[in-house]
Amino acid sequence: MDFPKTLSRRFLACLWLCLASVAASAHPIPDIPVCGSFEPGGTATFSVEVNPRCFDEDPTTATSLTRISFSNLTEARKGEMLAAAAALVKKNVEFFLEPIGRIQPDFQFEFTGEGRRALEKDDDVVVISGRWRTTVPAGVSGWSIRATPETKVSVVFQNIINGTPHPRVAVLFPGERSYTLDLTQWTGALPTEATKGSVPASGGAGDLSSTVWSFCKQGFGHVVPEGLDHILFVLGLFLLGRAWRPLLWQVSAFTVAHSVTLALATAGRFNAPAKVVQPLIAATIALVAVENIWRGRYTHSRLAVVFVFGLVHGMGFASALGDLSIPQGSTLAALGGFNLGVEGGQLVVIAVALALTGWLREGETFRRWVAIPGSVLIGLTGVYWTFERLLH
Repeated sequence: MDFPKTLSRRFLACLWLCLASVAASAHPIPDIPVCGSFEPGGTATFSVEVNPRCFDEDPTTATSLTRISFSNLTEARKGEMLAAAAALVKKNVEFFLEPIGRIQPDFQFEFTGEGRRALEKDDDVVVISGRWRTTVPAGVSGWSIRATPETKVSVVFQNIINGTPHPRVAVLFPGERSYTLDLTQWTGALPTEATKGSVPASGGAGDLSSTVWSFCKQGFGHVVPEGLDHILFVLGLFLLGRAWRPLLWQVSAFTVAHSVTLALATAGRFNAPAKVVQPLIAATIALVAVENIWRGRYTHSRLAVVFVFGLVHGMGFASALGDLSIPQGSTLAALGGFNLGVEGGQLVVIAVALALTGWLREGETFRRWVAIPGSVLIGLTGVYWTFERLLH
């Protein structure tokens, strides 16, 4: 048996299946944000937001509905989409008031921009926003939600108390239930204008660790399994050579770079449009693969290339994090947790690649049977994605 050939076939088969499993225009699966807003006098507003991409059998390959395409829909189709949003929320999210138990909010759905923003530009993304305004019954002590096991998306649990965002945020994956928000201070004898601006007593370090962990899971999921473009870029770094020092330097440069742009974007210093960022990310994948084939060995100039490309990928991470509408007071916790999750995802990708090829000791054999064929596949995919995203 020719072990190098067998290994290369297995590695490339895994890589090819990974590429084939996601269409060229893959996007992160949209989340369903759920927010409870509690006001003086016992009034509460529960809201949800559904991206129409969630209706697709594979949301990762679906494109967002823009204002210009929305304007071409018939009234009948719009009605079908509103009904589909109501059904999707009912199927994917369970709502609880304690001690009443499970409830079914009577959401009224309408088309809006993301975050209920007005639709102004032709390329503004259209979502379906649902609201239910009600009075919290006396004696209710808390509220929570659960993402059902059947859901394909993650659900984000956020709250606003008297106009002030609660610092604790939960990102729920299928089958997970949120923490229970304490409402004892606002039910029965809900706060008056004198207490407006206050928030429920929080768990301090407990709230911080919970928020960090929630966003850590979100960051990890944005790489594994949703971030095929980021996976291919990390594999591109790996394929240049498995010597631990060069690999460590490259991963570190990539980490520092995407952390910089992620932090700046989260702070609101810039906002690069997805139609620019996504083709650039695809181009970095192609270019790092070409360099693998052309150079064939590590040099320190590679670090500059990886750092610049990492800045670009950070813009993509920032877009995913920005979609979660982080409340004030939780920015650092969310940013830190998300970044930790991203790093964890990258390490898993490298660990799997090492496990598949680690026993192949000879560098030239690795390059001939794994690095070059793998880089060709990655490079062709990056080129295709670049043009596909530019023309989309």
